[in-house]
Amino acid sequence: MKYFDLNKDEKEILKDFETGKLKKIRQAKKQASRYQQYDRETLSKRKNINIRISDKDLQKIKAKAVEKGIPYQTLVSSILHQYSLGKIKELSE
Repeated sequence: MKYFDLNKDEKEILKDFETGKLKKIRQAKKQASRYQQYDRETLSKRKNINIRISDKDLQKIKAKAVEKGIPYQTLVSSILHQYSLGKIKELSE
């Protein structure tokens, strides 16, 4: 029984696993612990920022957040995160 859909990357990993292409990582627990520590020290830290935004834009953002059922600050954070990952492209000038 299938409980979930795999994305393209996950399907590739599964295929590699099933064909034996994946190799065991030496000291896997130690490596995982090291990367978890990196995450705790960098990626998980939240920082406050202050920005100036027009009332009109803020009201539009708040309305979009209500539509999605999330706080507007979470929406703004998500948009900035997606932009930082390159999922949102810059507008051409």
